[in-house]
Amino acid sequence: MTQPARARLDLATLRAVPGGVWALGIVSLLMDASSEMIHALLPVYLVTVMGASTLTVGIIEGIAEATAATVKIFSGAISDRIGKRKLLAVIGYGLAALTKPLFPLAPAIGWLVAARFIDRVGKGIRDAPRDALLADISPAHLRGAAFGLRQSLDTVGALVGPLLAILLMWLFAGDISAVFWCAVLPAFLALAFMIFGVPEPQRPAGRRTVKSPLSRGELGRLGVGYWAVVALAVVFTLARFSEAFLLLKAQASGLPAMLVPAVMVVMNLVYAAAAYPAGVLSDSGDRMRVLLAGLALLVGADLVLALASGVPGVMIGVALWGLHMGLTQGLLSALVADRAPAELRGTAFGVYNLLTGLALLAASIIAGAVWAWIGPQATFLMGAAFTAVSLLGFLALASGTPPTGEAAG
Repeated sequence: MTQPARARLDLATLRAVPGGVWALGIVSLLMDASSEMIHALLPVYLVTVMGASTLTVGIIEGIAEATAATVKIFSGAISDRIGKRKLLAVIGYGLAALTKPLFPLAPAIGWLVAARFIDRVGKGIRDAPRDALLADISPAHLRGAAFGLRQSLDTVGALVGPLLAILLMWLFAGDISAVFWCAVLPAFLALAFMIFGVPEPQRPAGRRTVKSPLSRGELGRLGVGYWAVVALAVVFTLARFSEAFLLLKAQASGLPAMLVPAVMVVMNLVYAAAAYPAGVLSDSGDRMRVLLAGLALLVGADLVLALASGVPGVMIGVALWGLHMGLTQGLLSALVADRAPAELRGTAFGVYNLLTGLALLAASIIAGAVWAWIGPQATFLMGAAFTAVSLLGFLALASGTPPTGEAAG
């Protein structure tokens, strides 16, 4: 296919993506921008303004993320039981929006802890129903493009948020509270888009009613193909530890402290640029092949980061890391949607998000321990090893296990 023909095809695919998918992507962009404006400054605010210790900061973040991971499985199951996705997503985004004014208004650390906790509860409530809703409103032949588009827009928000925080800190002469107030607007805009821009599709006639989504029988209905994807995604997530280690590697390689945030800018730019084209490519061919390419890129990124001794090498590794994210994160969600029965998608995404979230927490703890006891090179080599194991597993799955759920139909 010629280059102009590819460009026309991509434009046609963009036009074919349902408006509700675009609205969900804009919701993710706005809420991520709002959250990152606060999260980029919250640790500094807690320590310098509120007088909290770094231990307190760590405890707050640990509790917040563990809460979000736990809530996800229940919200997904509830959305399957009631047969509605949008209501729970609206509640989740609504809680996140309502907490934003608490950050500048908080008179004590306890209020900030409560605001962060409620914000993460909101994230836990919305994520699984939102992903199930995205699958429900996306045509099967455009599912990869839909998940890729939402992921791209979400990553743009994660990139824009910290940049806005930096700009606003300069405009307001370092007044963190003023920046927190500015973060309120995009949060409520996200909620408005969620309420008025995203449709709740009609439940198809004849779709089976699910009374106990988390029962053993219903979990068994998710099928071998789904559970194989989740198990391999957990192994893969053990290799995808926190991006904080990319920042540490860049600083250790000689990047000045004031330029260290450029690492996240580079990673997120590549990530945002790659996610949608990867989704389109997965719809036009074999989704698993694109995912395998992403896994191979992470092996390459880890090897580069393990062996690089200077800033240019590290930045190449960071770019490869962002590219692997673009080729894997949206596609893993699309695979979950492909292999789960439509009436159990909320539960499927809840289980997937819970297990991979816990794996990410474990991966960061393991990576930190290896970094402290052996060194950064061993940390990235360990990541390459975990990725290689998951790569072999996905290769076996691609050749031996048929999909289940809707894809099997």
